[in-house]
Amino acid sequence: MQYRTLGRTGVQVSTLVLGAMNFSTAGRTDQQEATAIVDAALDAGINLIDTADWYGQGESEEMVGKAIAGRRDDIVLATKATMPIGDERNHRGSSRRWLVTALDDSLRRLGVDHVDLYQMHRWDPTTSDEETLSALTDLQRAGKIRYFGSSTFPAYRVVQAQWAARENKTSRYVTEQPPYSILQRGIEAHVLPATQEYGMGVLAWSPLASGWLSGAIRAGQEIATNRSGVRPQMYDLAIPANQAKLDAVERLAAVADDAGLTMVQLALGFVTAHPGVTSAIIGPRTVDHLRSQLAAADTVLTADVLDAVDAIVAPGTDLAPHEKHDTPPALLDPALRRR
Repeated sequence: MQYRTLGRTGVQVSTLVLGAMNFSTAGRTDQQEATAIVDAALDAGINLIDTADWYGQGESEEMVGKAIAGRRDDIVLATKATMPIGDERNHRGSSRRWLVTALDDSLRRLGVDHVDLYQMHRWDPTTSDEETLSALTDLQRAGKIRYFGSSTFPAYRVVQAQWAARENKTSRYVTEQPPYSILQRGIEAHVLPATQEYGMGVLAWSPLASGWLSGAIRAGQEIATNRSGVRPQMYDLAIPANQAKLDAVERLAAVADDAGLTMVQLALGFVTAHPGVTSAIIGPRTVDHLRSQLAAADTVLTADVLDAVDAIVAPGTDLAPHEKHDTPPALLDPALRRR
């Protein structure tokens, strides 16, 4: 396992992060399997576990809490807030009112008195940066969080939040958690230059592109669409973007074969090769899934392999732009772009 400094925090984290999104009934990973996955990950040298209150509506945090009981101090523990919890209209977002409650709920479910990294799961356009940053700074000073970060923020919001922290003399986001894979490289054009400018740690999620780069999706094979948390249309080959992804996968498989790598090793090695990326988040549902991904822990791609990847998917390109998660709200809601 390799380790890198998380931004400018001085905290050393593994280049593979254990993501706990599948730890829930919906994710089809029960407590016994979740604990076995955590045990195997820690034994392999992974020292950062990432979850969120939204995963299974708190179930993931509860499973993580039980799995790490008695060894909290050996783990860099991260969770998130802002996504809806239940139906109550104020149980979401990044207001002070909600974050204070959401964090206490997360700490209770995790069975800890603090988290190392508290992340805003999505940018909340209804709440000012000043409101959110001041609340997070107060929670930090209270000892309930060590650091805080953002997740899936558009580049301009990453920059704006840094300026807001400086202007209001609060602590700042020290990490960003964006989606990033060989098939979705758009963050290279805007997000990564911004995070590098501000010395932020980057924890990349979906490095296997929702299974497209796992090795299980190939031409001529039936594509399983029962993965938790994804939509069947993400695999519908009648959609041109999905056909483009499949074509790229076939070419990438040849690159991996020539280099003596699995598709998982190629995919994870690509993400961690970028100098702006700290770690790649893996989200295994079983111990076997974890083991296949741990094989990439020490993978270092050579320049010729990276050049071959660039020739298949150009730098800064998203093969499925409609699947982006940081699209400005005005592009999605016509009412926001009309007087």
